[in-house]
Amino acid sequence: MSIEPSDYVKQLPIGKRVPLPEGGIPFWEVFPYEGDLQIKVLEPPTLPEPPRQGEAGPSDCRQCARPDADFLWTDDHWRLGSFAEPAGLPAMVMLQPRGHHDLSDLPPELAAELGGMLQRVERAVVSLGGIARVHVNRWGDGGAHLHIFLIARPEGMMQLRGTCLPLWDDVLPKLPADVWAETNRRIAQAMATDSGTVHC
Repeated sequence: MSIEPSDYVKQLPIGKRVPLPEGGIPFWEVFPYEGDLQIKVLEPPTLPEPPRQGEAGPSDCRQCARPDADFLWTDDHWRLGSFAEPAGLPAMVMLQPRGHHDLSDLPPELAAELGGMLQRVERAVVSLGGIARVHVNRWGDGGAHLHIFLIARPEGMMQLRGTCLPLWDDVLPKLPADVWAETNRRIAQAMATDSGTVHC
């Protein structure tokens, strides 16, 4: 891990307020907030970065320790989970490999399966009906175990398009718990039509 900032970080305006860019995301029609906004002051870098959860390996990983019963659907290589609390969007699931891998060290055979798995999850989410798109997101800053979010955009809601969809999820009214549970059950059942085990 580096203890010196990179050349890129050294040129950033650390400690200064960055102006809103003309035509930037806060001015897009899909941005969920309005009113006076300002960009936060950039804080100095933290180097070396603190380890992510699970960075020390499977014995330190909360995802590895979770039983299959915590997931919606599993097979020999993959697990599909959801979230205990309902979202504001019609569906949000998280695909992860069963083994402790991040994207950079995903074994070639699992890497080859990943594209097909993402397609399969998307089809399961779209099968709910009323879903226009399924956004695929991988951030990876919170945990060292690969986890890929698949987030449903409701059909017709053009204002929710694009990169701001997770921001909209934060502000929209949350679905009732029974609706959320039924949505997750239907996604798991759709996944199991090809193979795997339903756990909800």
